[in-house]
Amino acid sequence: MDSNDLTPEVLRRLRKPRTYPAVSLTIPTHRRDPRNDGDPVRLRNVLADAVHRMEADPDISKAACLAVKSQLNQAGAEVDLRHKRDGLLILADADEHQVWYLPRETPESVVISDTYLTRNLVAATAQRHRYWVLSVAADRATLWSGDGESLHEHRADGFPMTAPEETWDVEREERIGDTPSTFTDEETRKFLRSVDDALTAVLATRPGPFHLVGVAPALALLEDAGSTARSAAGRLAKGGLTDGPAPVLWKAIQPVVRQYARSEETEVLAKLGDARGRRTFAAGLDEVWEAVRGRRAGLVAVEEHFQRSARVGDGHLIPVDGEDEAALGREVQDDIVDELVESALDGGAQVVFLDDDVLAGHGRIAAMLRY
Repeated sequence: MDSNDLTPEVLRRLRKPRTYPAVSLTIPTHRRDPRNDGDPVRLRNVLADAVHRMEADPDISKAACLAVKSQLNQAGAEVDLRHKRDGLLILADADEHQVWYLPRETPESVVISDTYLTRNLVAATAQRHRYWVLSVAADRATLWSGDGESLHEHRADGFPMTAPEETWDVEREERIGDTPSTFTDEETRKFLRSVDDALTAVLATRPGPFHLVGVAPALALLEDAGSTARSAAGRLAKGGLTDGPAPVLWKAIQPVVRQYARSEETEVLAKLGDARGRRTFAAGLDEVWEAVRGRRAGLVAVEEHFQRSARVGDGHLIPVDGEDEAALGREVQDDIVDELVESALDGGAQVVFLDDDVLAGHGRIAAMLRY
């Protein structure tokens, strides 16, 4: 499954207590040659390590071990390394298994517990720069979901939408520069009002920034006919794209998406600057971790590829590297940043991933505090 499939309901089900043992495997994967040649070997080794640990655990019966081993074998067979991303998460207990492809690098780890490890999945989901694209013409509207790397048409919630009657090929006329008089027609206004209403309903359950695509008269009439369209994060005045295809629409919308990302980053940095002036600011792994634990963080900003191993000592988070990490064993948490992100989201904080080095002066991670 893709991390886009993680909904609050799915997450609640994954977090529920399970009969011991519940196994969670995380594996870094590589999208391109030559580093991805070792991914199949790494996968086999991690699966074998999980089985070895279960067999050596006196609290796990032989029957339970065999049941989970069967699920792990099925999961391993289902992994499609041709379509991998930056990380792989495998979850298995005696009754089920799941394979999740993550757009975020994960450490290589095996966790055996009575719950699944979800922090890598939650962090990867939070990292994705999700957005919507509404492509409109006078007689047709399509909605697309994007995650920063691709677009997928959203074929639900009334989309795609087509006006009740079509008397001409509107998009063809738009492409050749002949803007039809339908933009002054009340039926067109009514249709675009229904498009705006449908978009409003989608955003109510799956909020996120959205961008509009269409010829200028269609965009102007859409914004005039409804209310939601007026708050678009970006606009692209170009016709002929209501039916994509997805790669063409994705390529066309990227300058608009990047411009919005830059403006969002500027806004986040401004908020952090204001927080420093009001002394409601935390920086560095330990300070932010304490703020998140106390549910005082309202906004957490972290560099996109920031990852650290750490342990807890005397109530503080202590980074661990190299030989110390191996010596301390289970005291060390390989993915403390992902765990922090999951805790922040659970505490109601907004989590924003920024470009690398943007927070270099603040230990790669910073937070705006509620108090």
